[in-house]
Amino acid sequence: MSNLRTILAAGAAVLLFTLAACGGGKTPDKPAGGGGKASGGETNPEPAPPGKKLKIAMIAKASNNPVFLSAKTGAEAAAKEIGSNEGIAIEIAWLTPMAEDGQAQAQFISQAVNEGANAILISCSDAAKVTGAIDDAVAGGVPVMTFDSDAAQSKRFAYYGVDDLETGRMVMAELAILMEGKGNVAILAGNQNAPNLQNRVKGVKEEAAKYPDIKIVDVFYHPEPPQDAVAKVLAVNKDFPEVNGWAFVGGWPLFTKALLTDLDPNKYKVVSVDALPECLPYVDKGVVPVLLAQPTYKWGYESVRIIVEKVVHKKDVSVMNRMELVRVNKDTLGAWAKQLKDWGFTVDPEYLALP
Repeated sequence: MSNLRTILAAGAAVLLFTLAACGGGKTPDKPAGGGGKASGGETNPEPAPPGKKLKIAMIAKASNNPVFLSAKTGAEAAAKEIGSNEGIAIEIAWLTPMAEDGQAQAQFISQAVNEGANAILISCSDAAKVTGAIDDAVAGGVPVMTFDSDAAQSKRFAYYGVDDLETGRMVMAELAILMEGKGNVAILAGNQNAPNLQNRVKGVKEEAAKYPDIKIVDVFYHPEPPQDAVAKVLAVNKDFPEVNGWAFVGGWPLFTKALLTDLDPNKYKVVSVDALPECLPYVDKGVVPVLLAQPTYKWGYESVRIIVEKVVHKKDVSVMNRMELVRVNKDTLGAWAKQLKDWGFTVDPEYLALP
């Protein structure tokens, strides 16, 4: 239950932050994780005041990925709640490609500027392909914030998300315990060009190097739709029979039920990032004993809050804003299920009934 208390405490902090902003009193503390100028060495130009309206263009990696739909839900909730509290009409303009496409994201950034967005929020599929468009938007007076996957060399003013290198280390550390420090590990990753996934893979490898009896067989990339991830796992299991451990740096194959029967927990030990409602049966049935949950709802909610502080209130905000992972196993499954429900997700009543 300690994870749930952490989540609830974070939620209370967000509420107090918002109330303080509305009351015009003492300026709240900056979010933890750094501050000052954005990467690139220049202070981002301040946009024109949006008045009583604020349009935020939200550009996620892929609209067919449930984690980004949950981020959209969080952004829309923040727009409604914060907007109501502050008397601002906040619009979330969803400009997201169906599947990952860095060039399409760059085009959506330009589109957002042309359509009068007051700010842009983006999870970068390919930092190299979007950095120029981000810098152009900033030069045109439209501030840009990243979430989930950063473009660290761009002129974005802030980033919100997990420490990806540490996330990879945590996945491998949990897996090493399940494997009793020995065996052959396959790493499952999505888009090979995504900066966040590159760092998670690096973290897995760094942690695995601490265990002389653990070997990394290879890193296996795939298109991000869940069915493609499932196919990749099954193909690897067939082609590399020595594999007995899986490090999923994203939860793609767990967004379907396919591996509940095709991933034998007596043969394979698995640890994965992400814990949306679709993933919970894998914990319940022992197929994936540990999920490291990204509170993906908060990608949207917290990012909108930070944008309001920057764009509406003209406050300095921290450049790096870290989101903490939540460890979900059988002991904490009920608490996490209740948190997901509180965020508006549909959750199996079976898990809500757990202590």
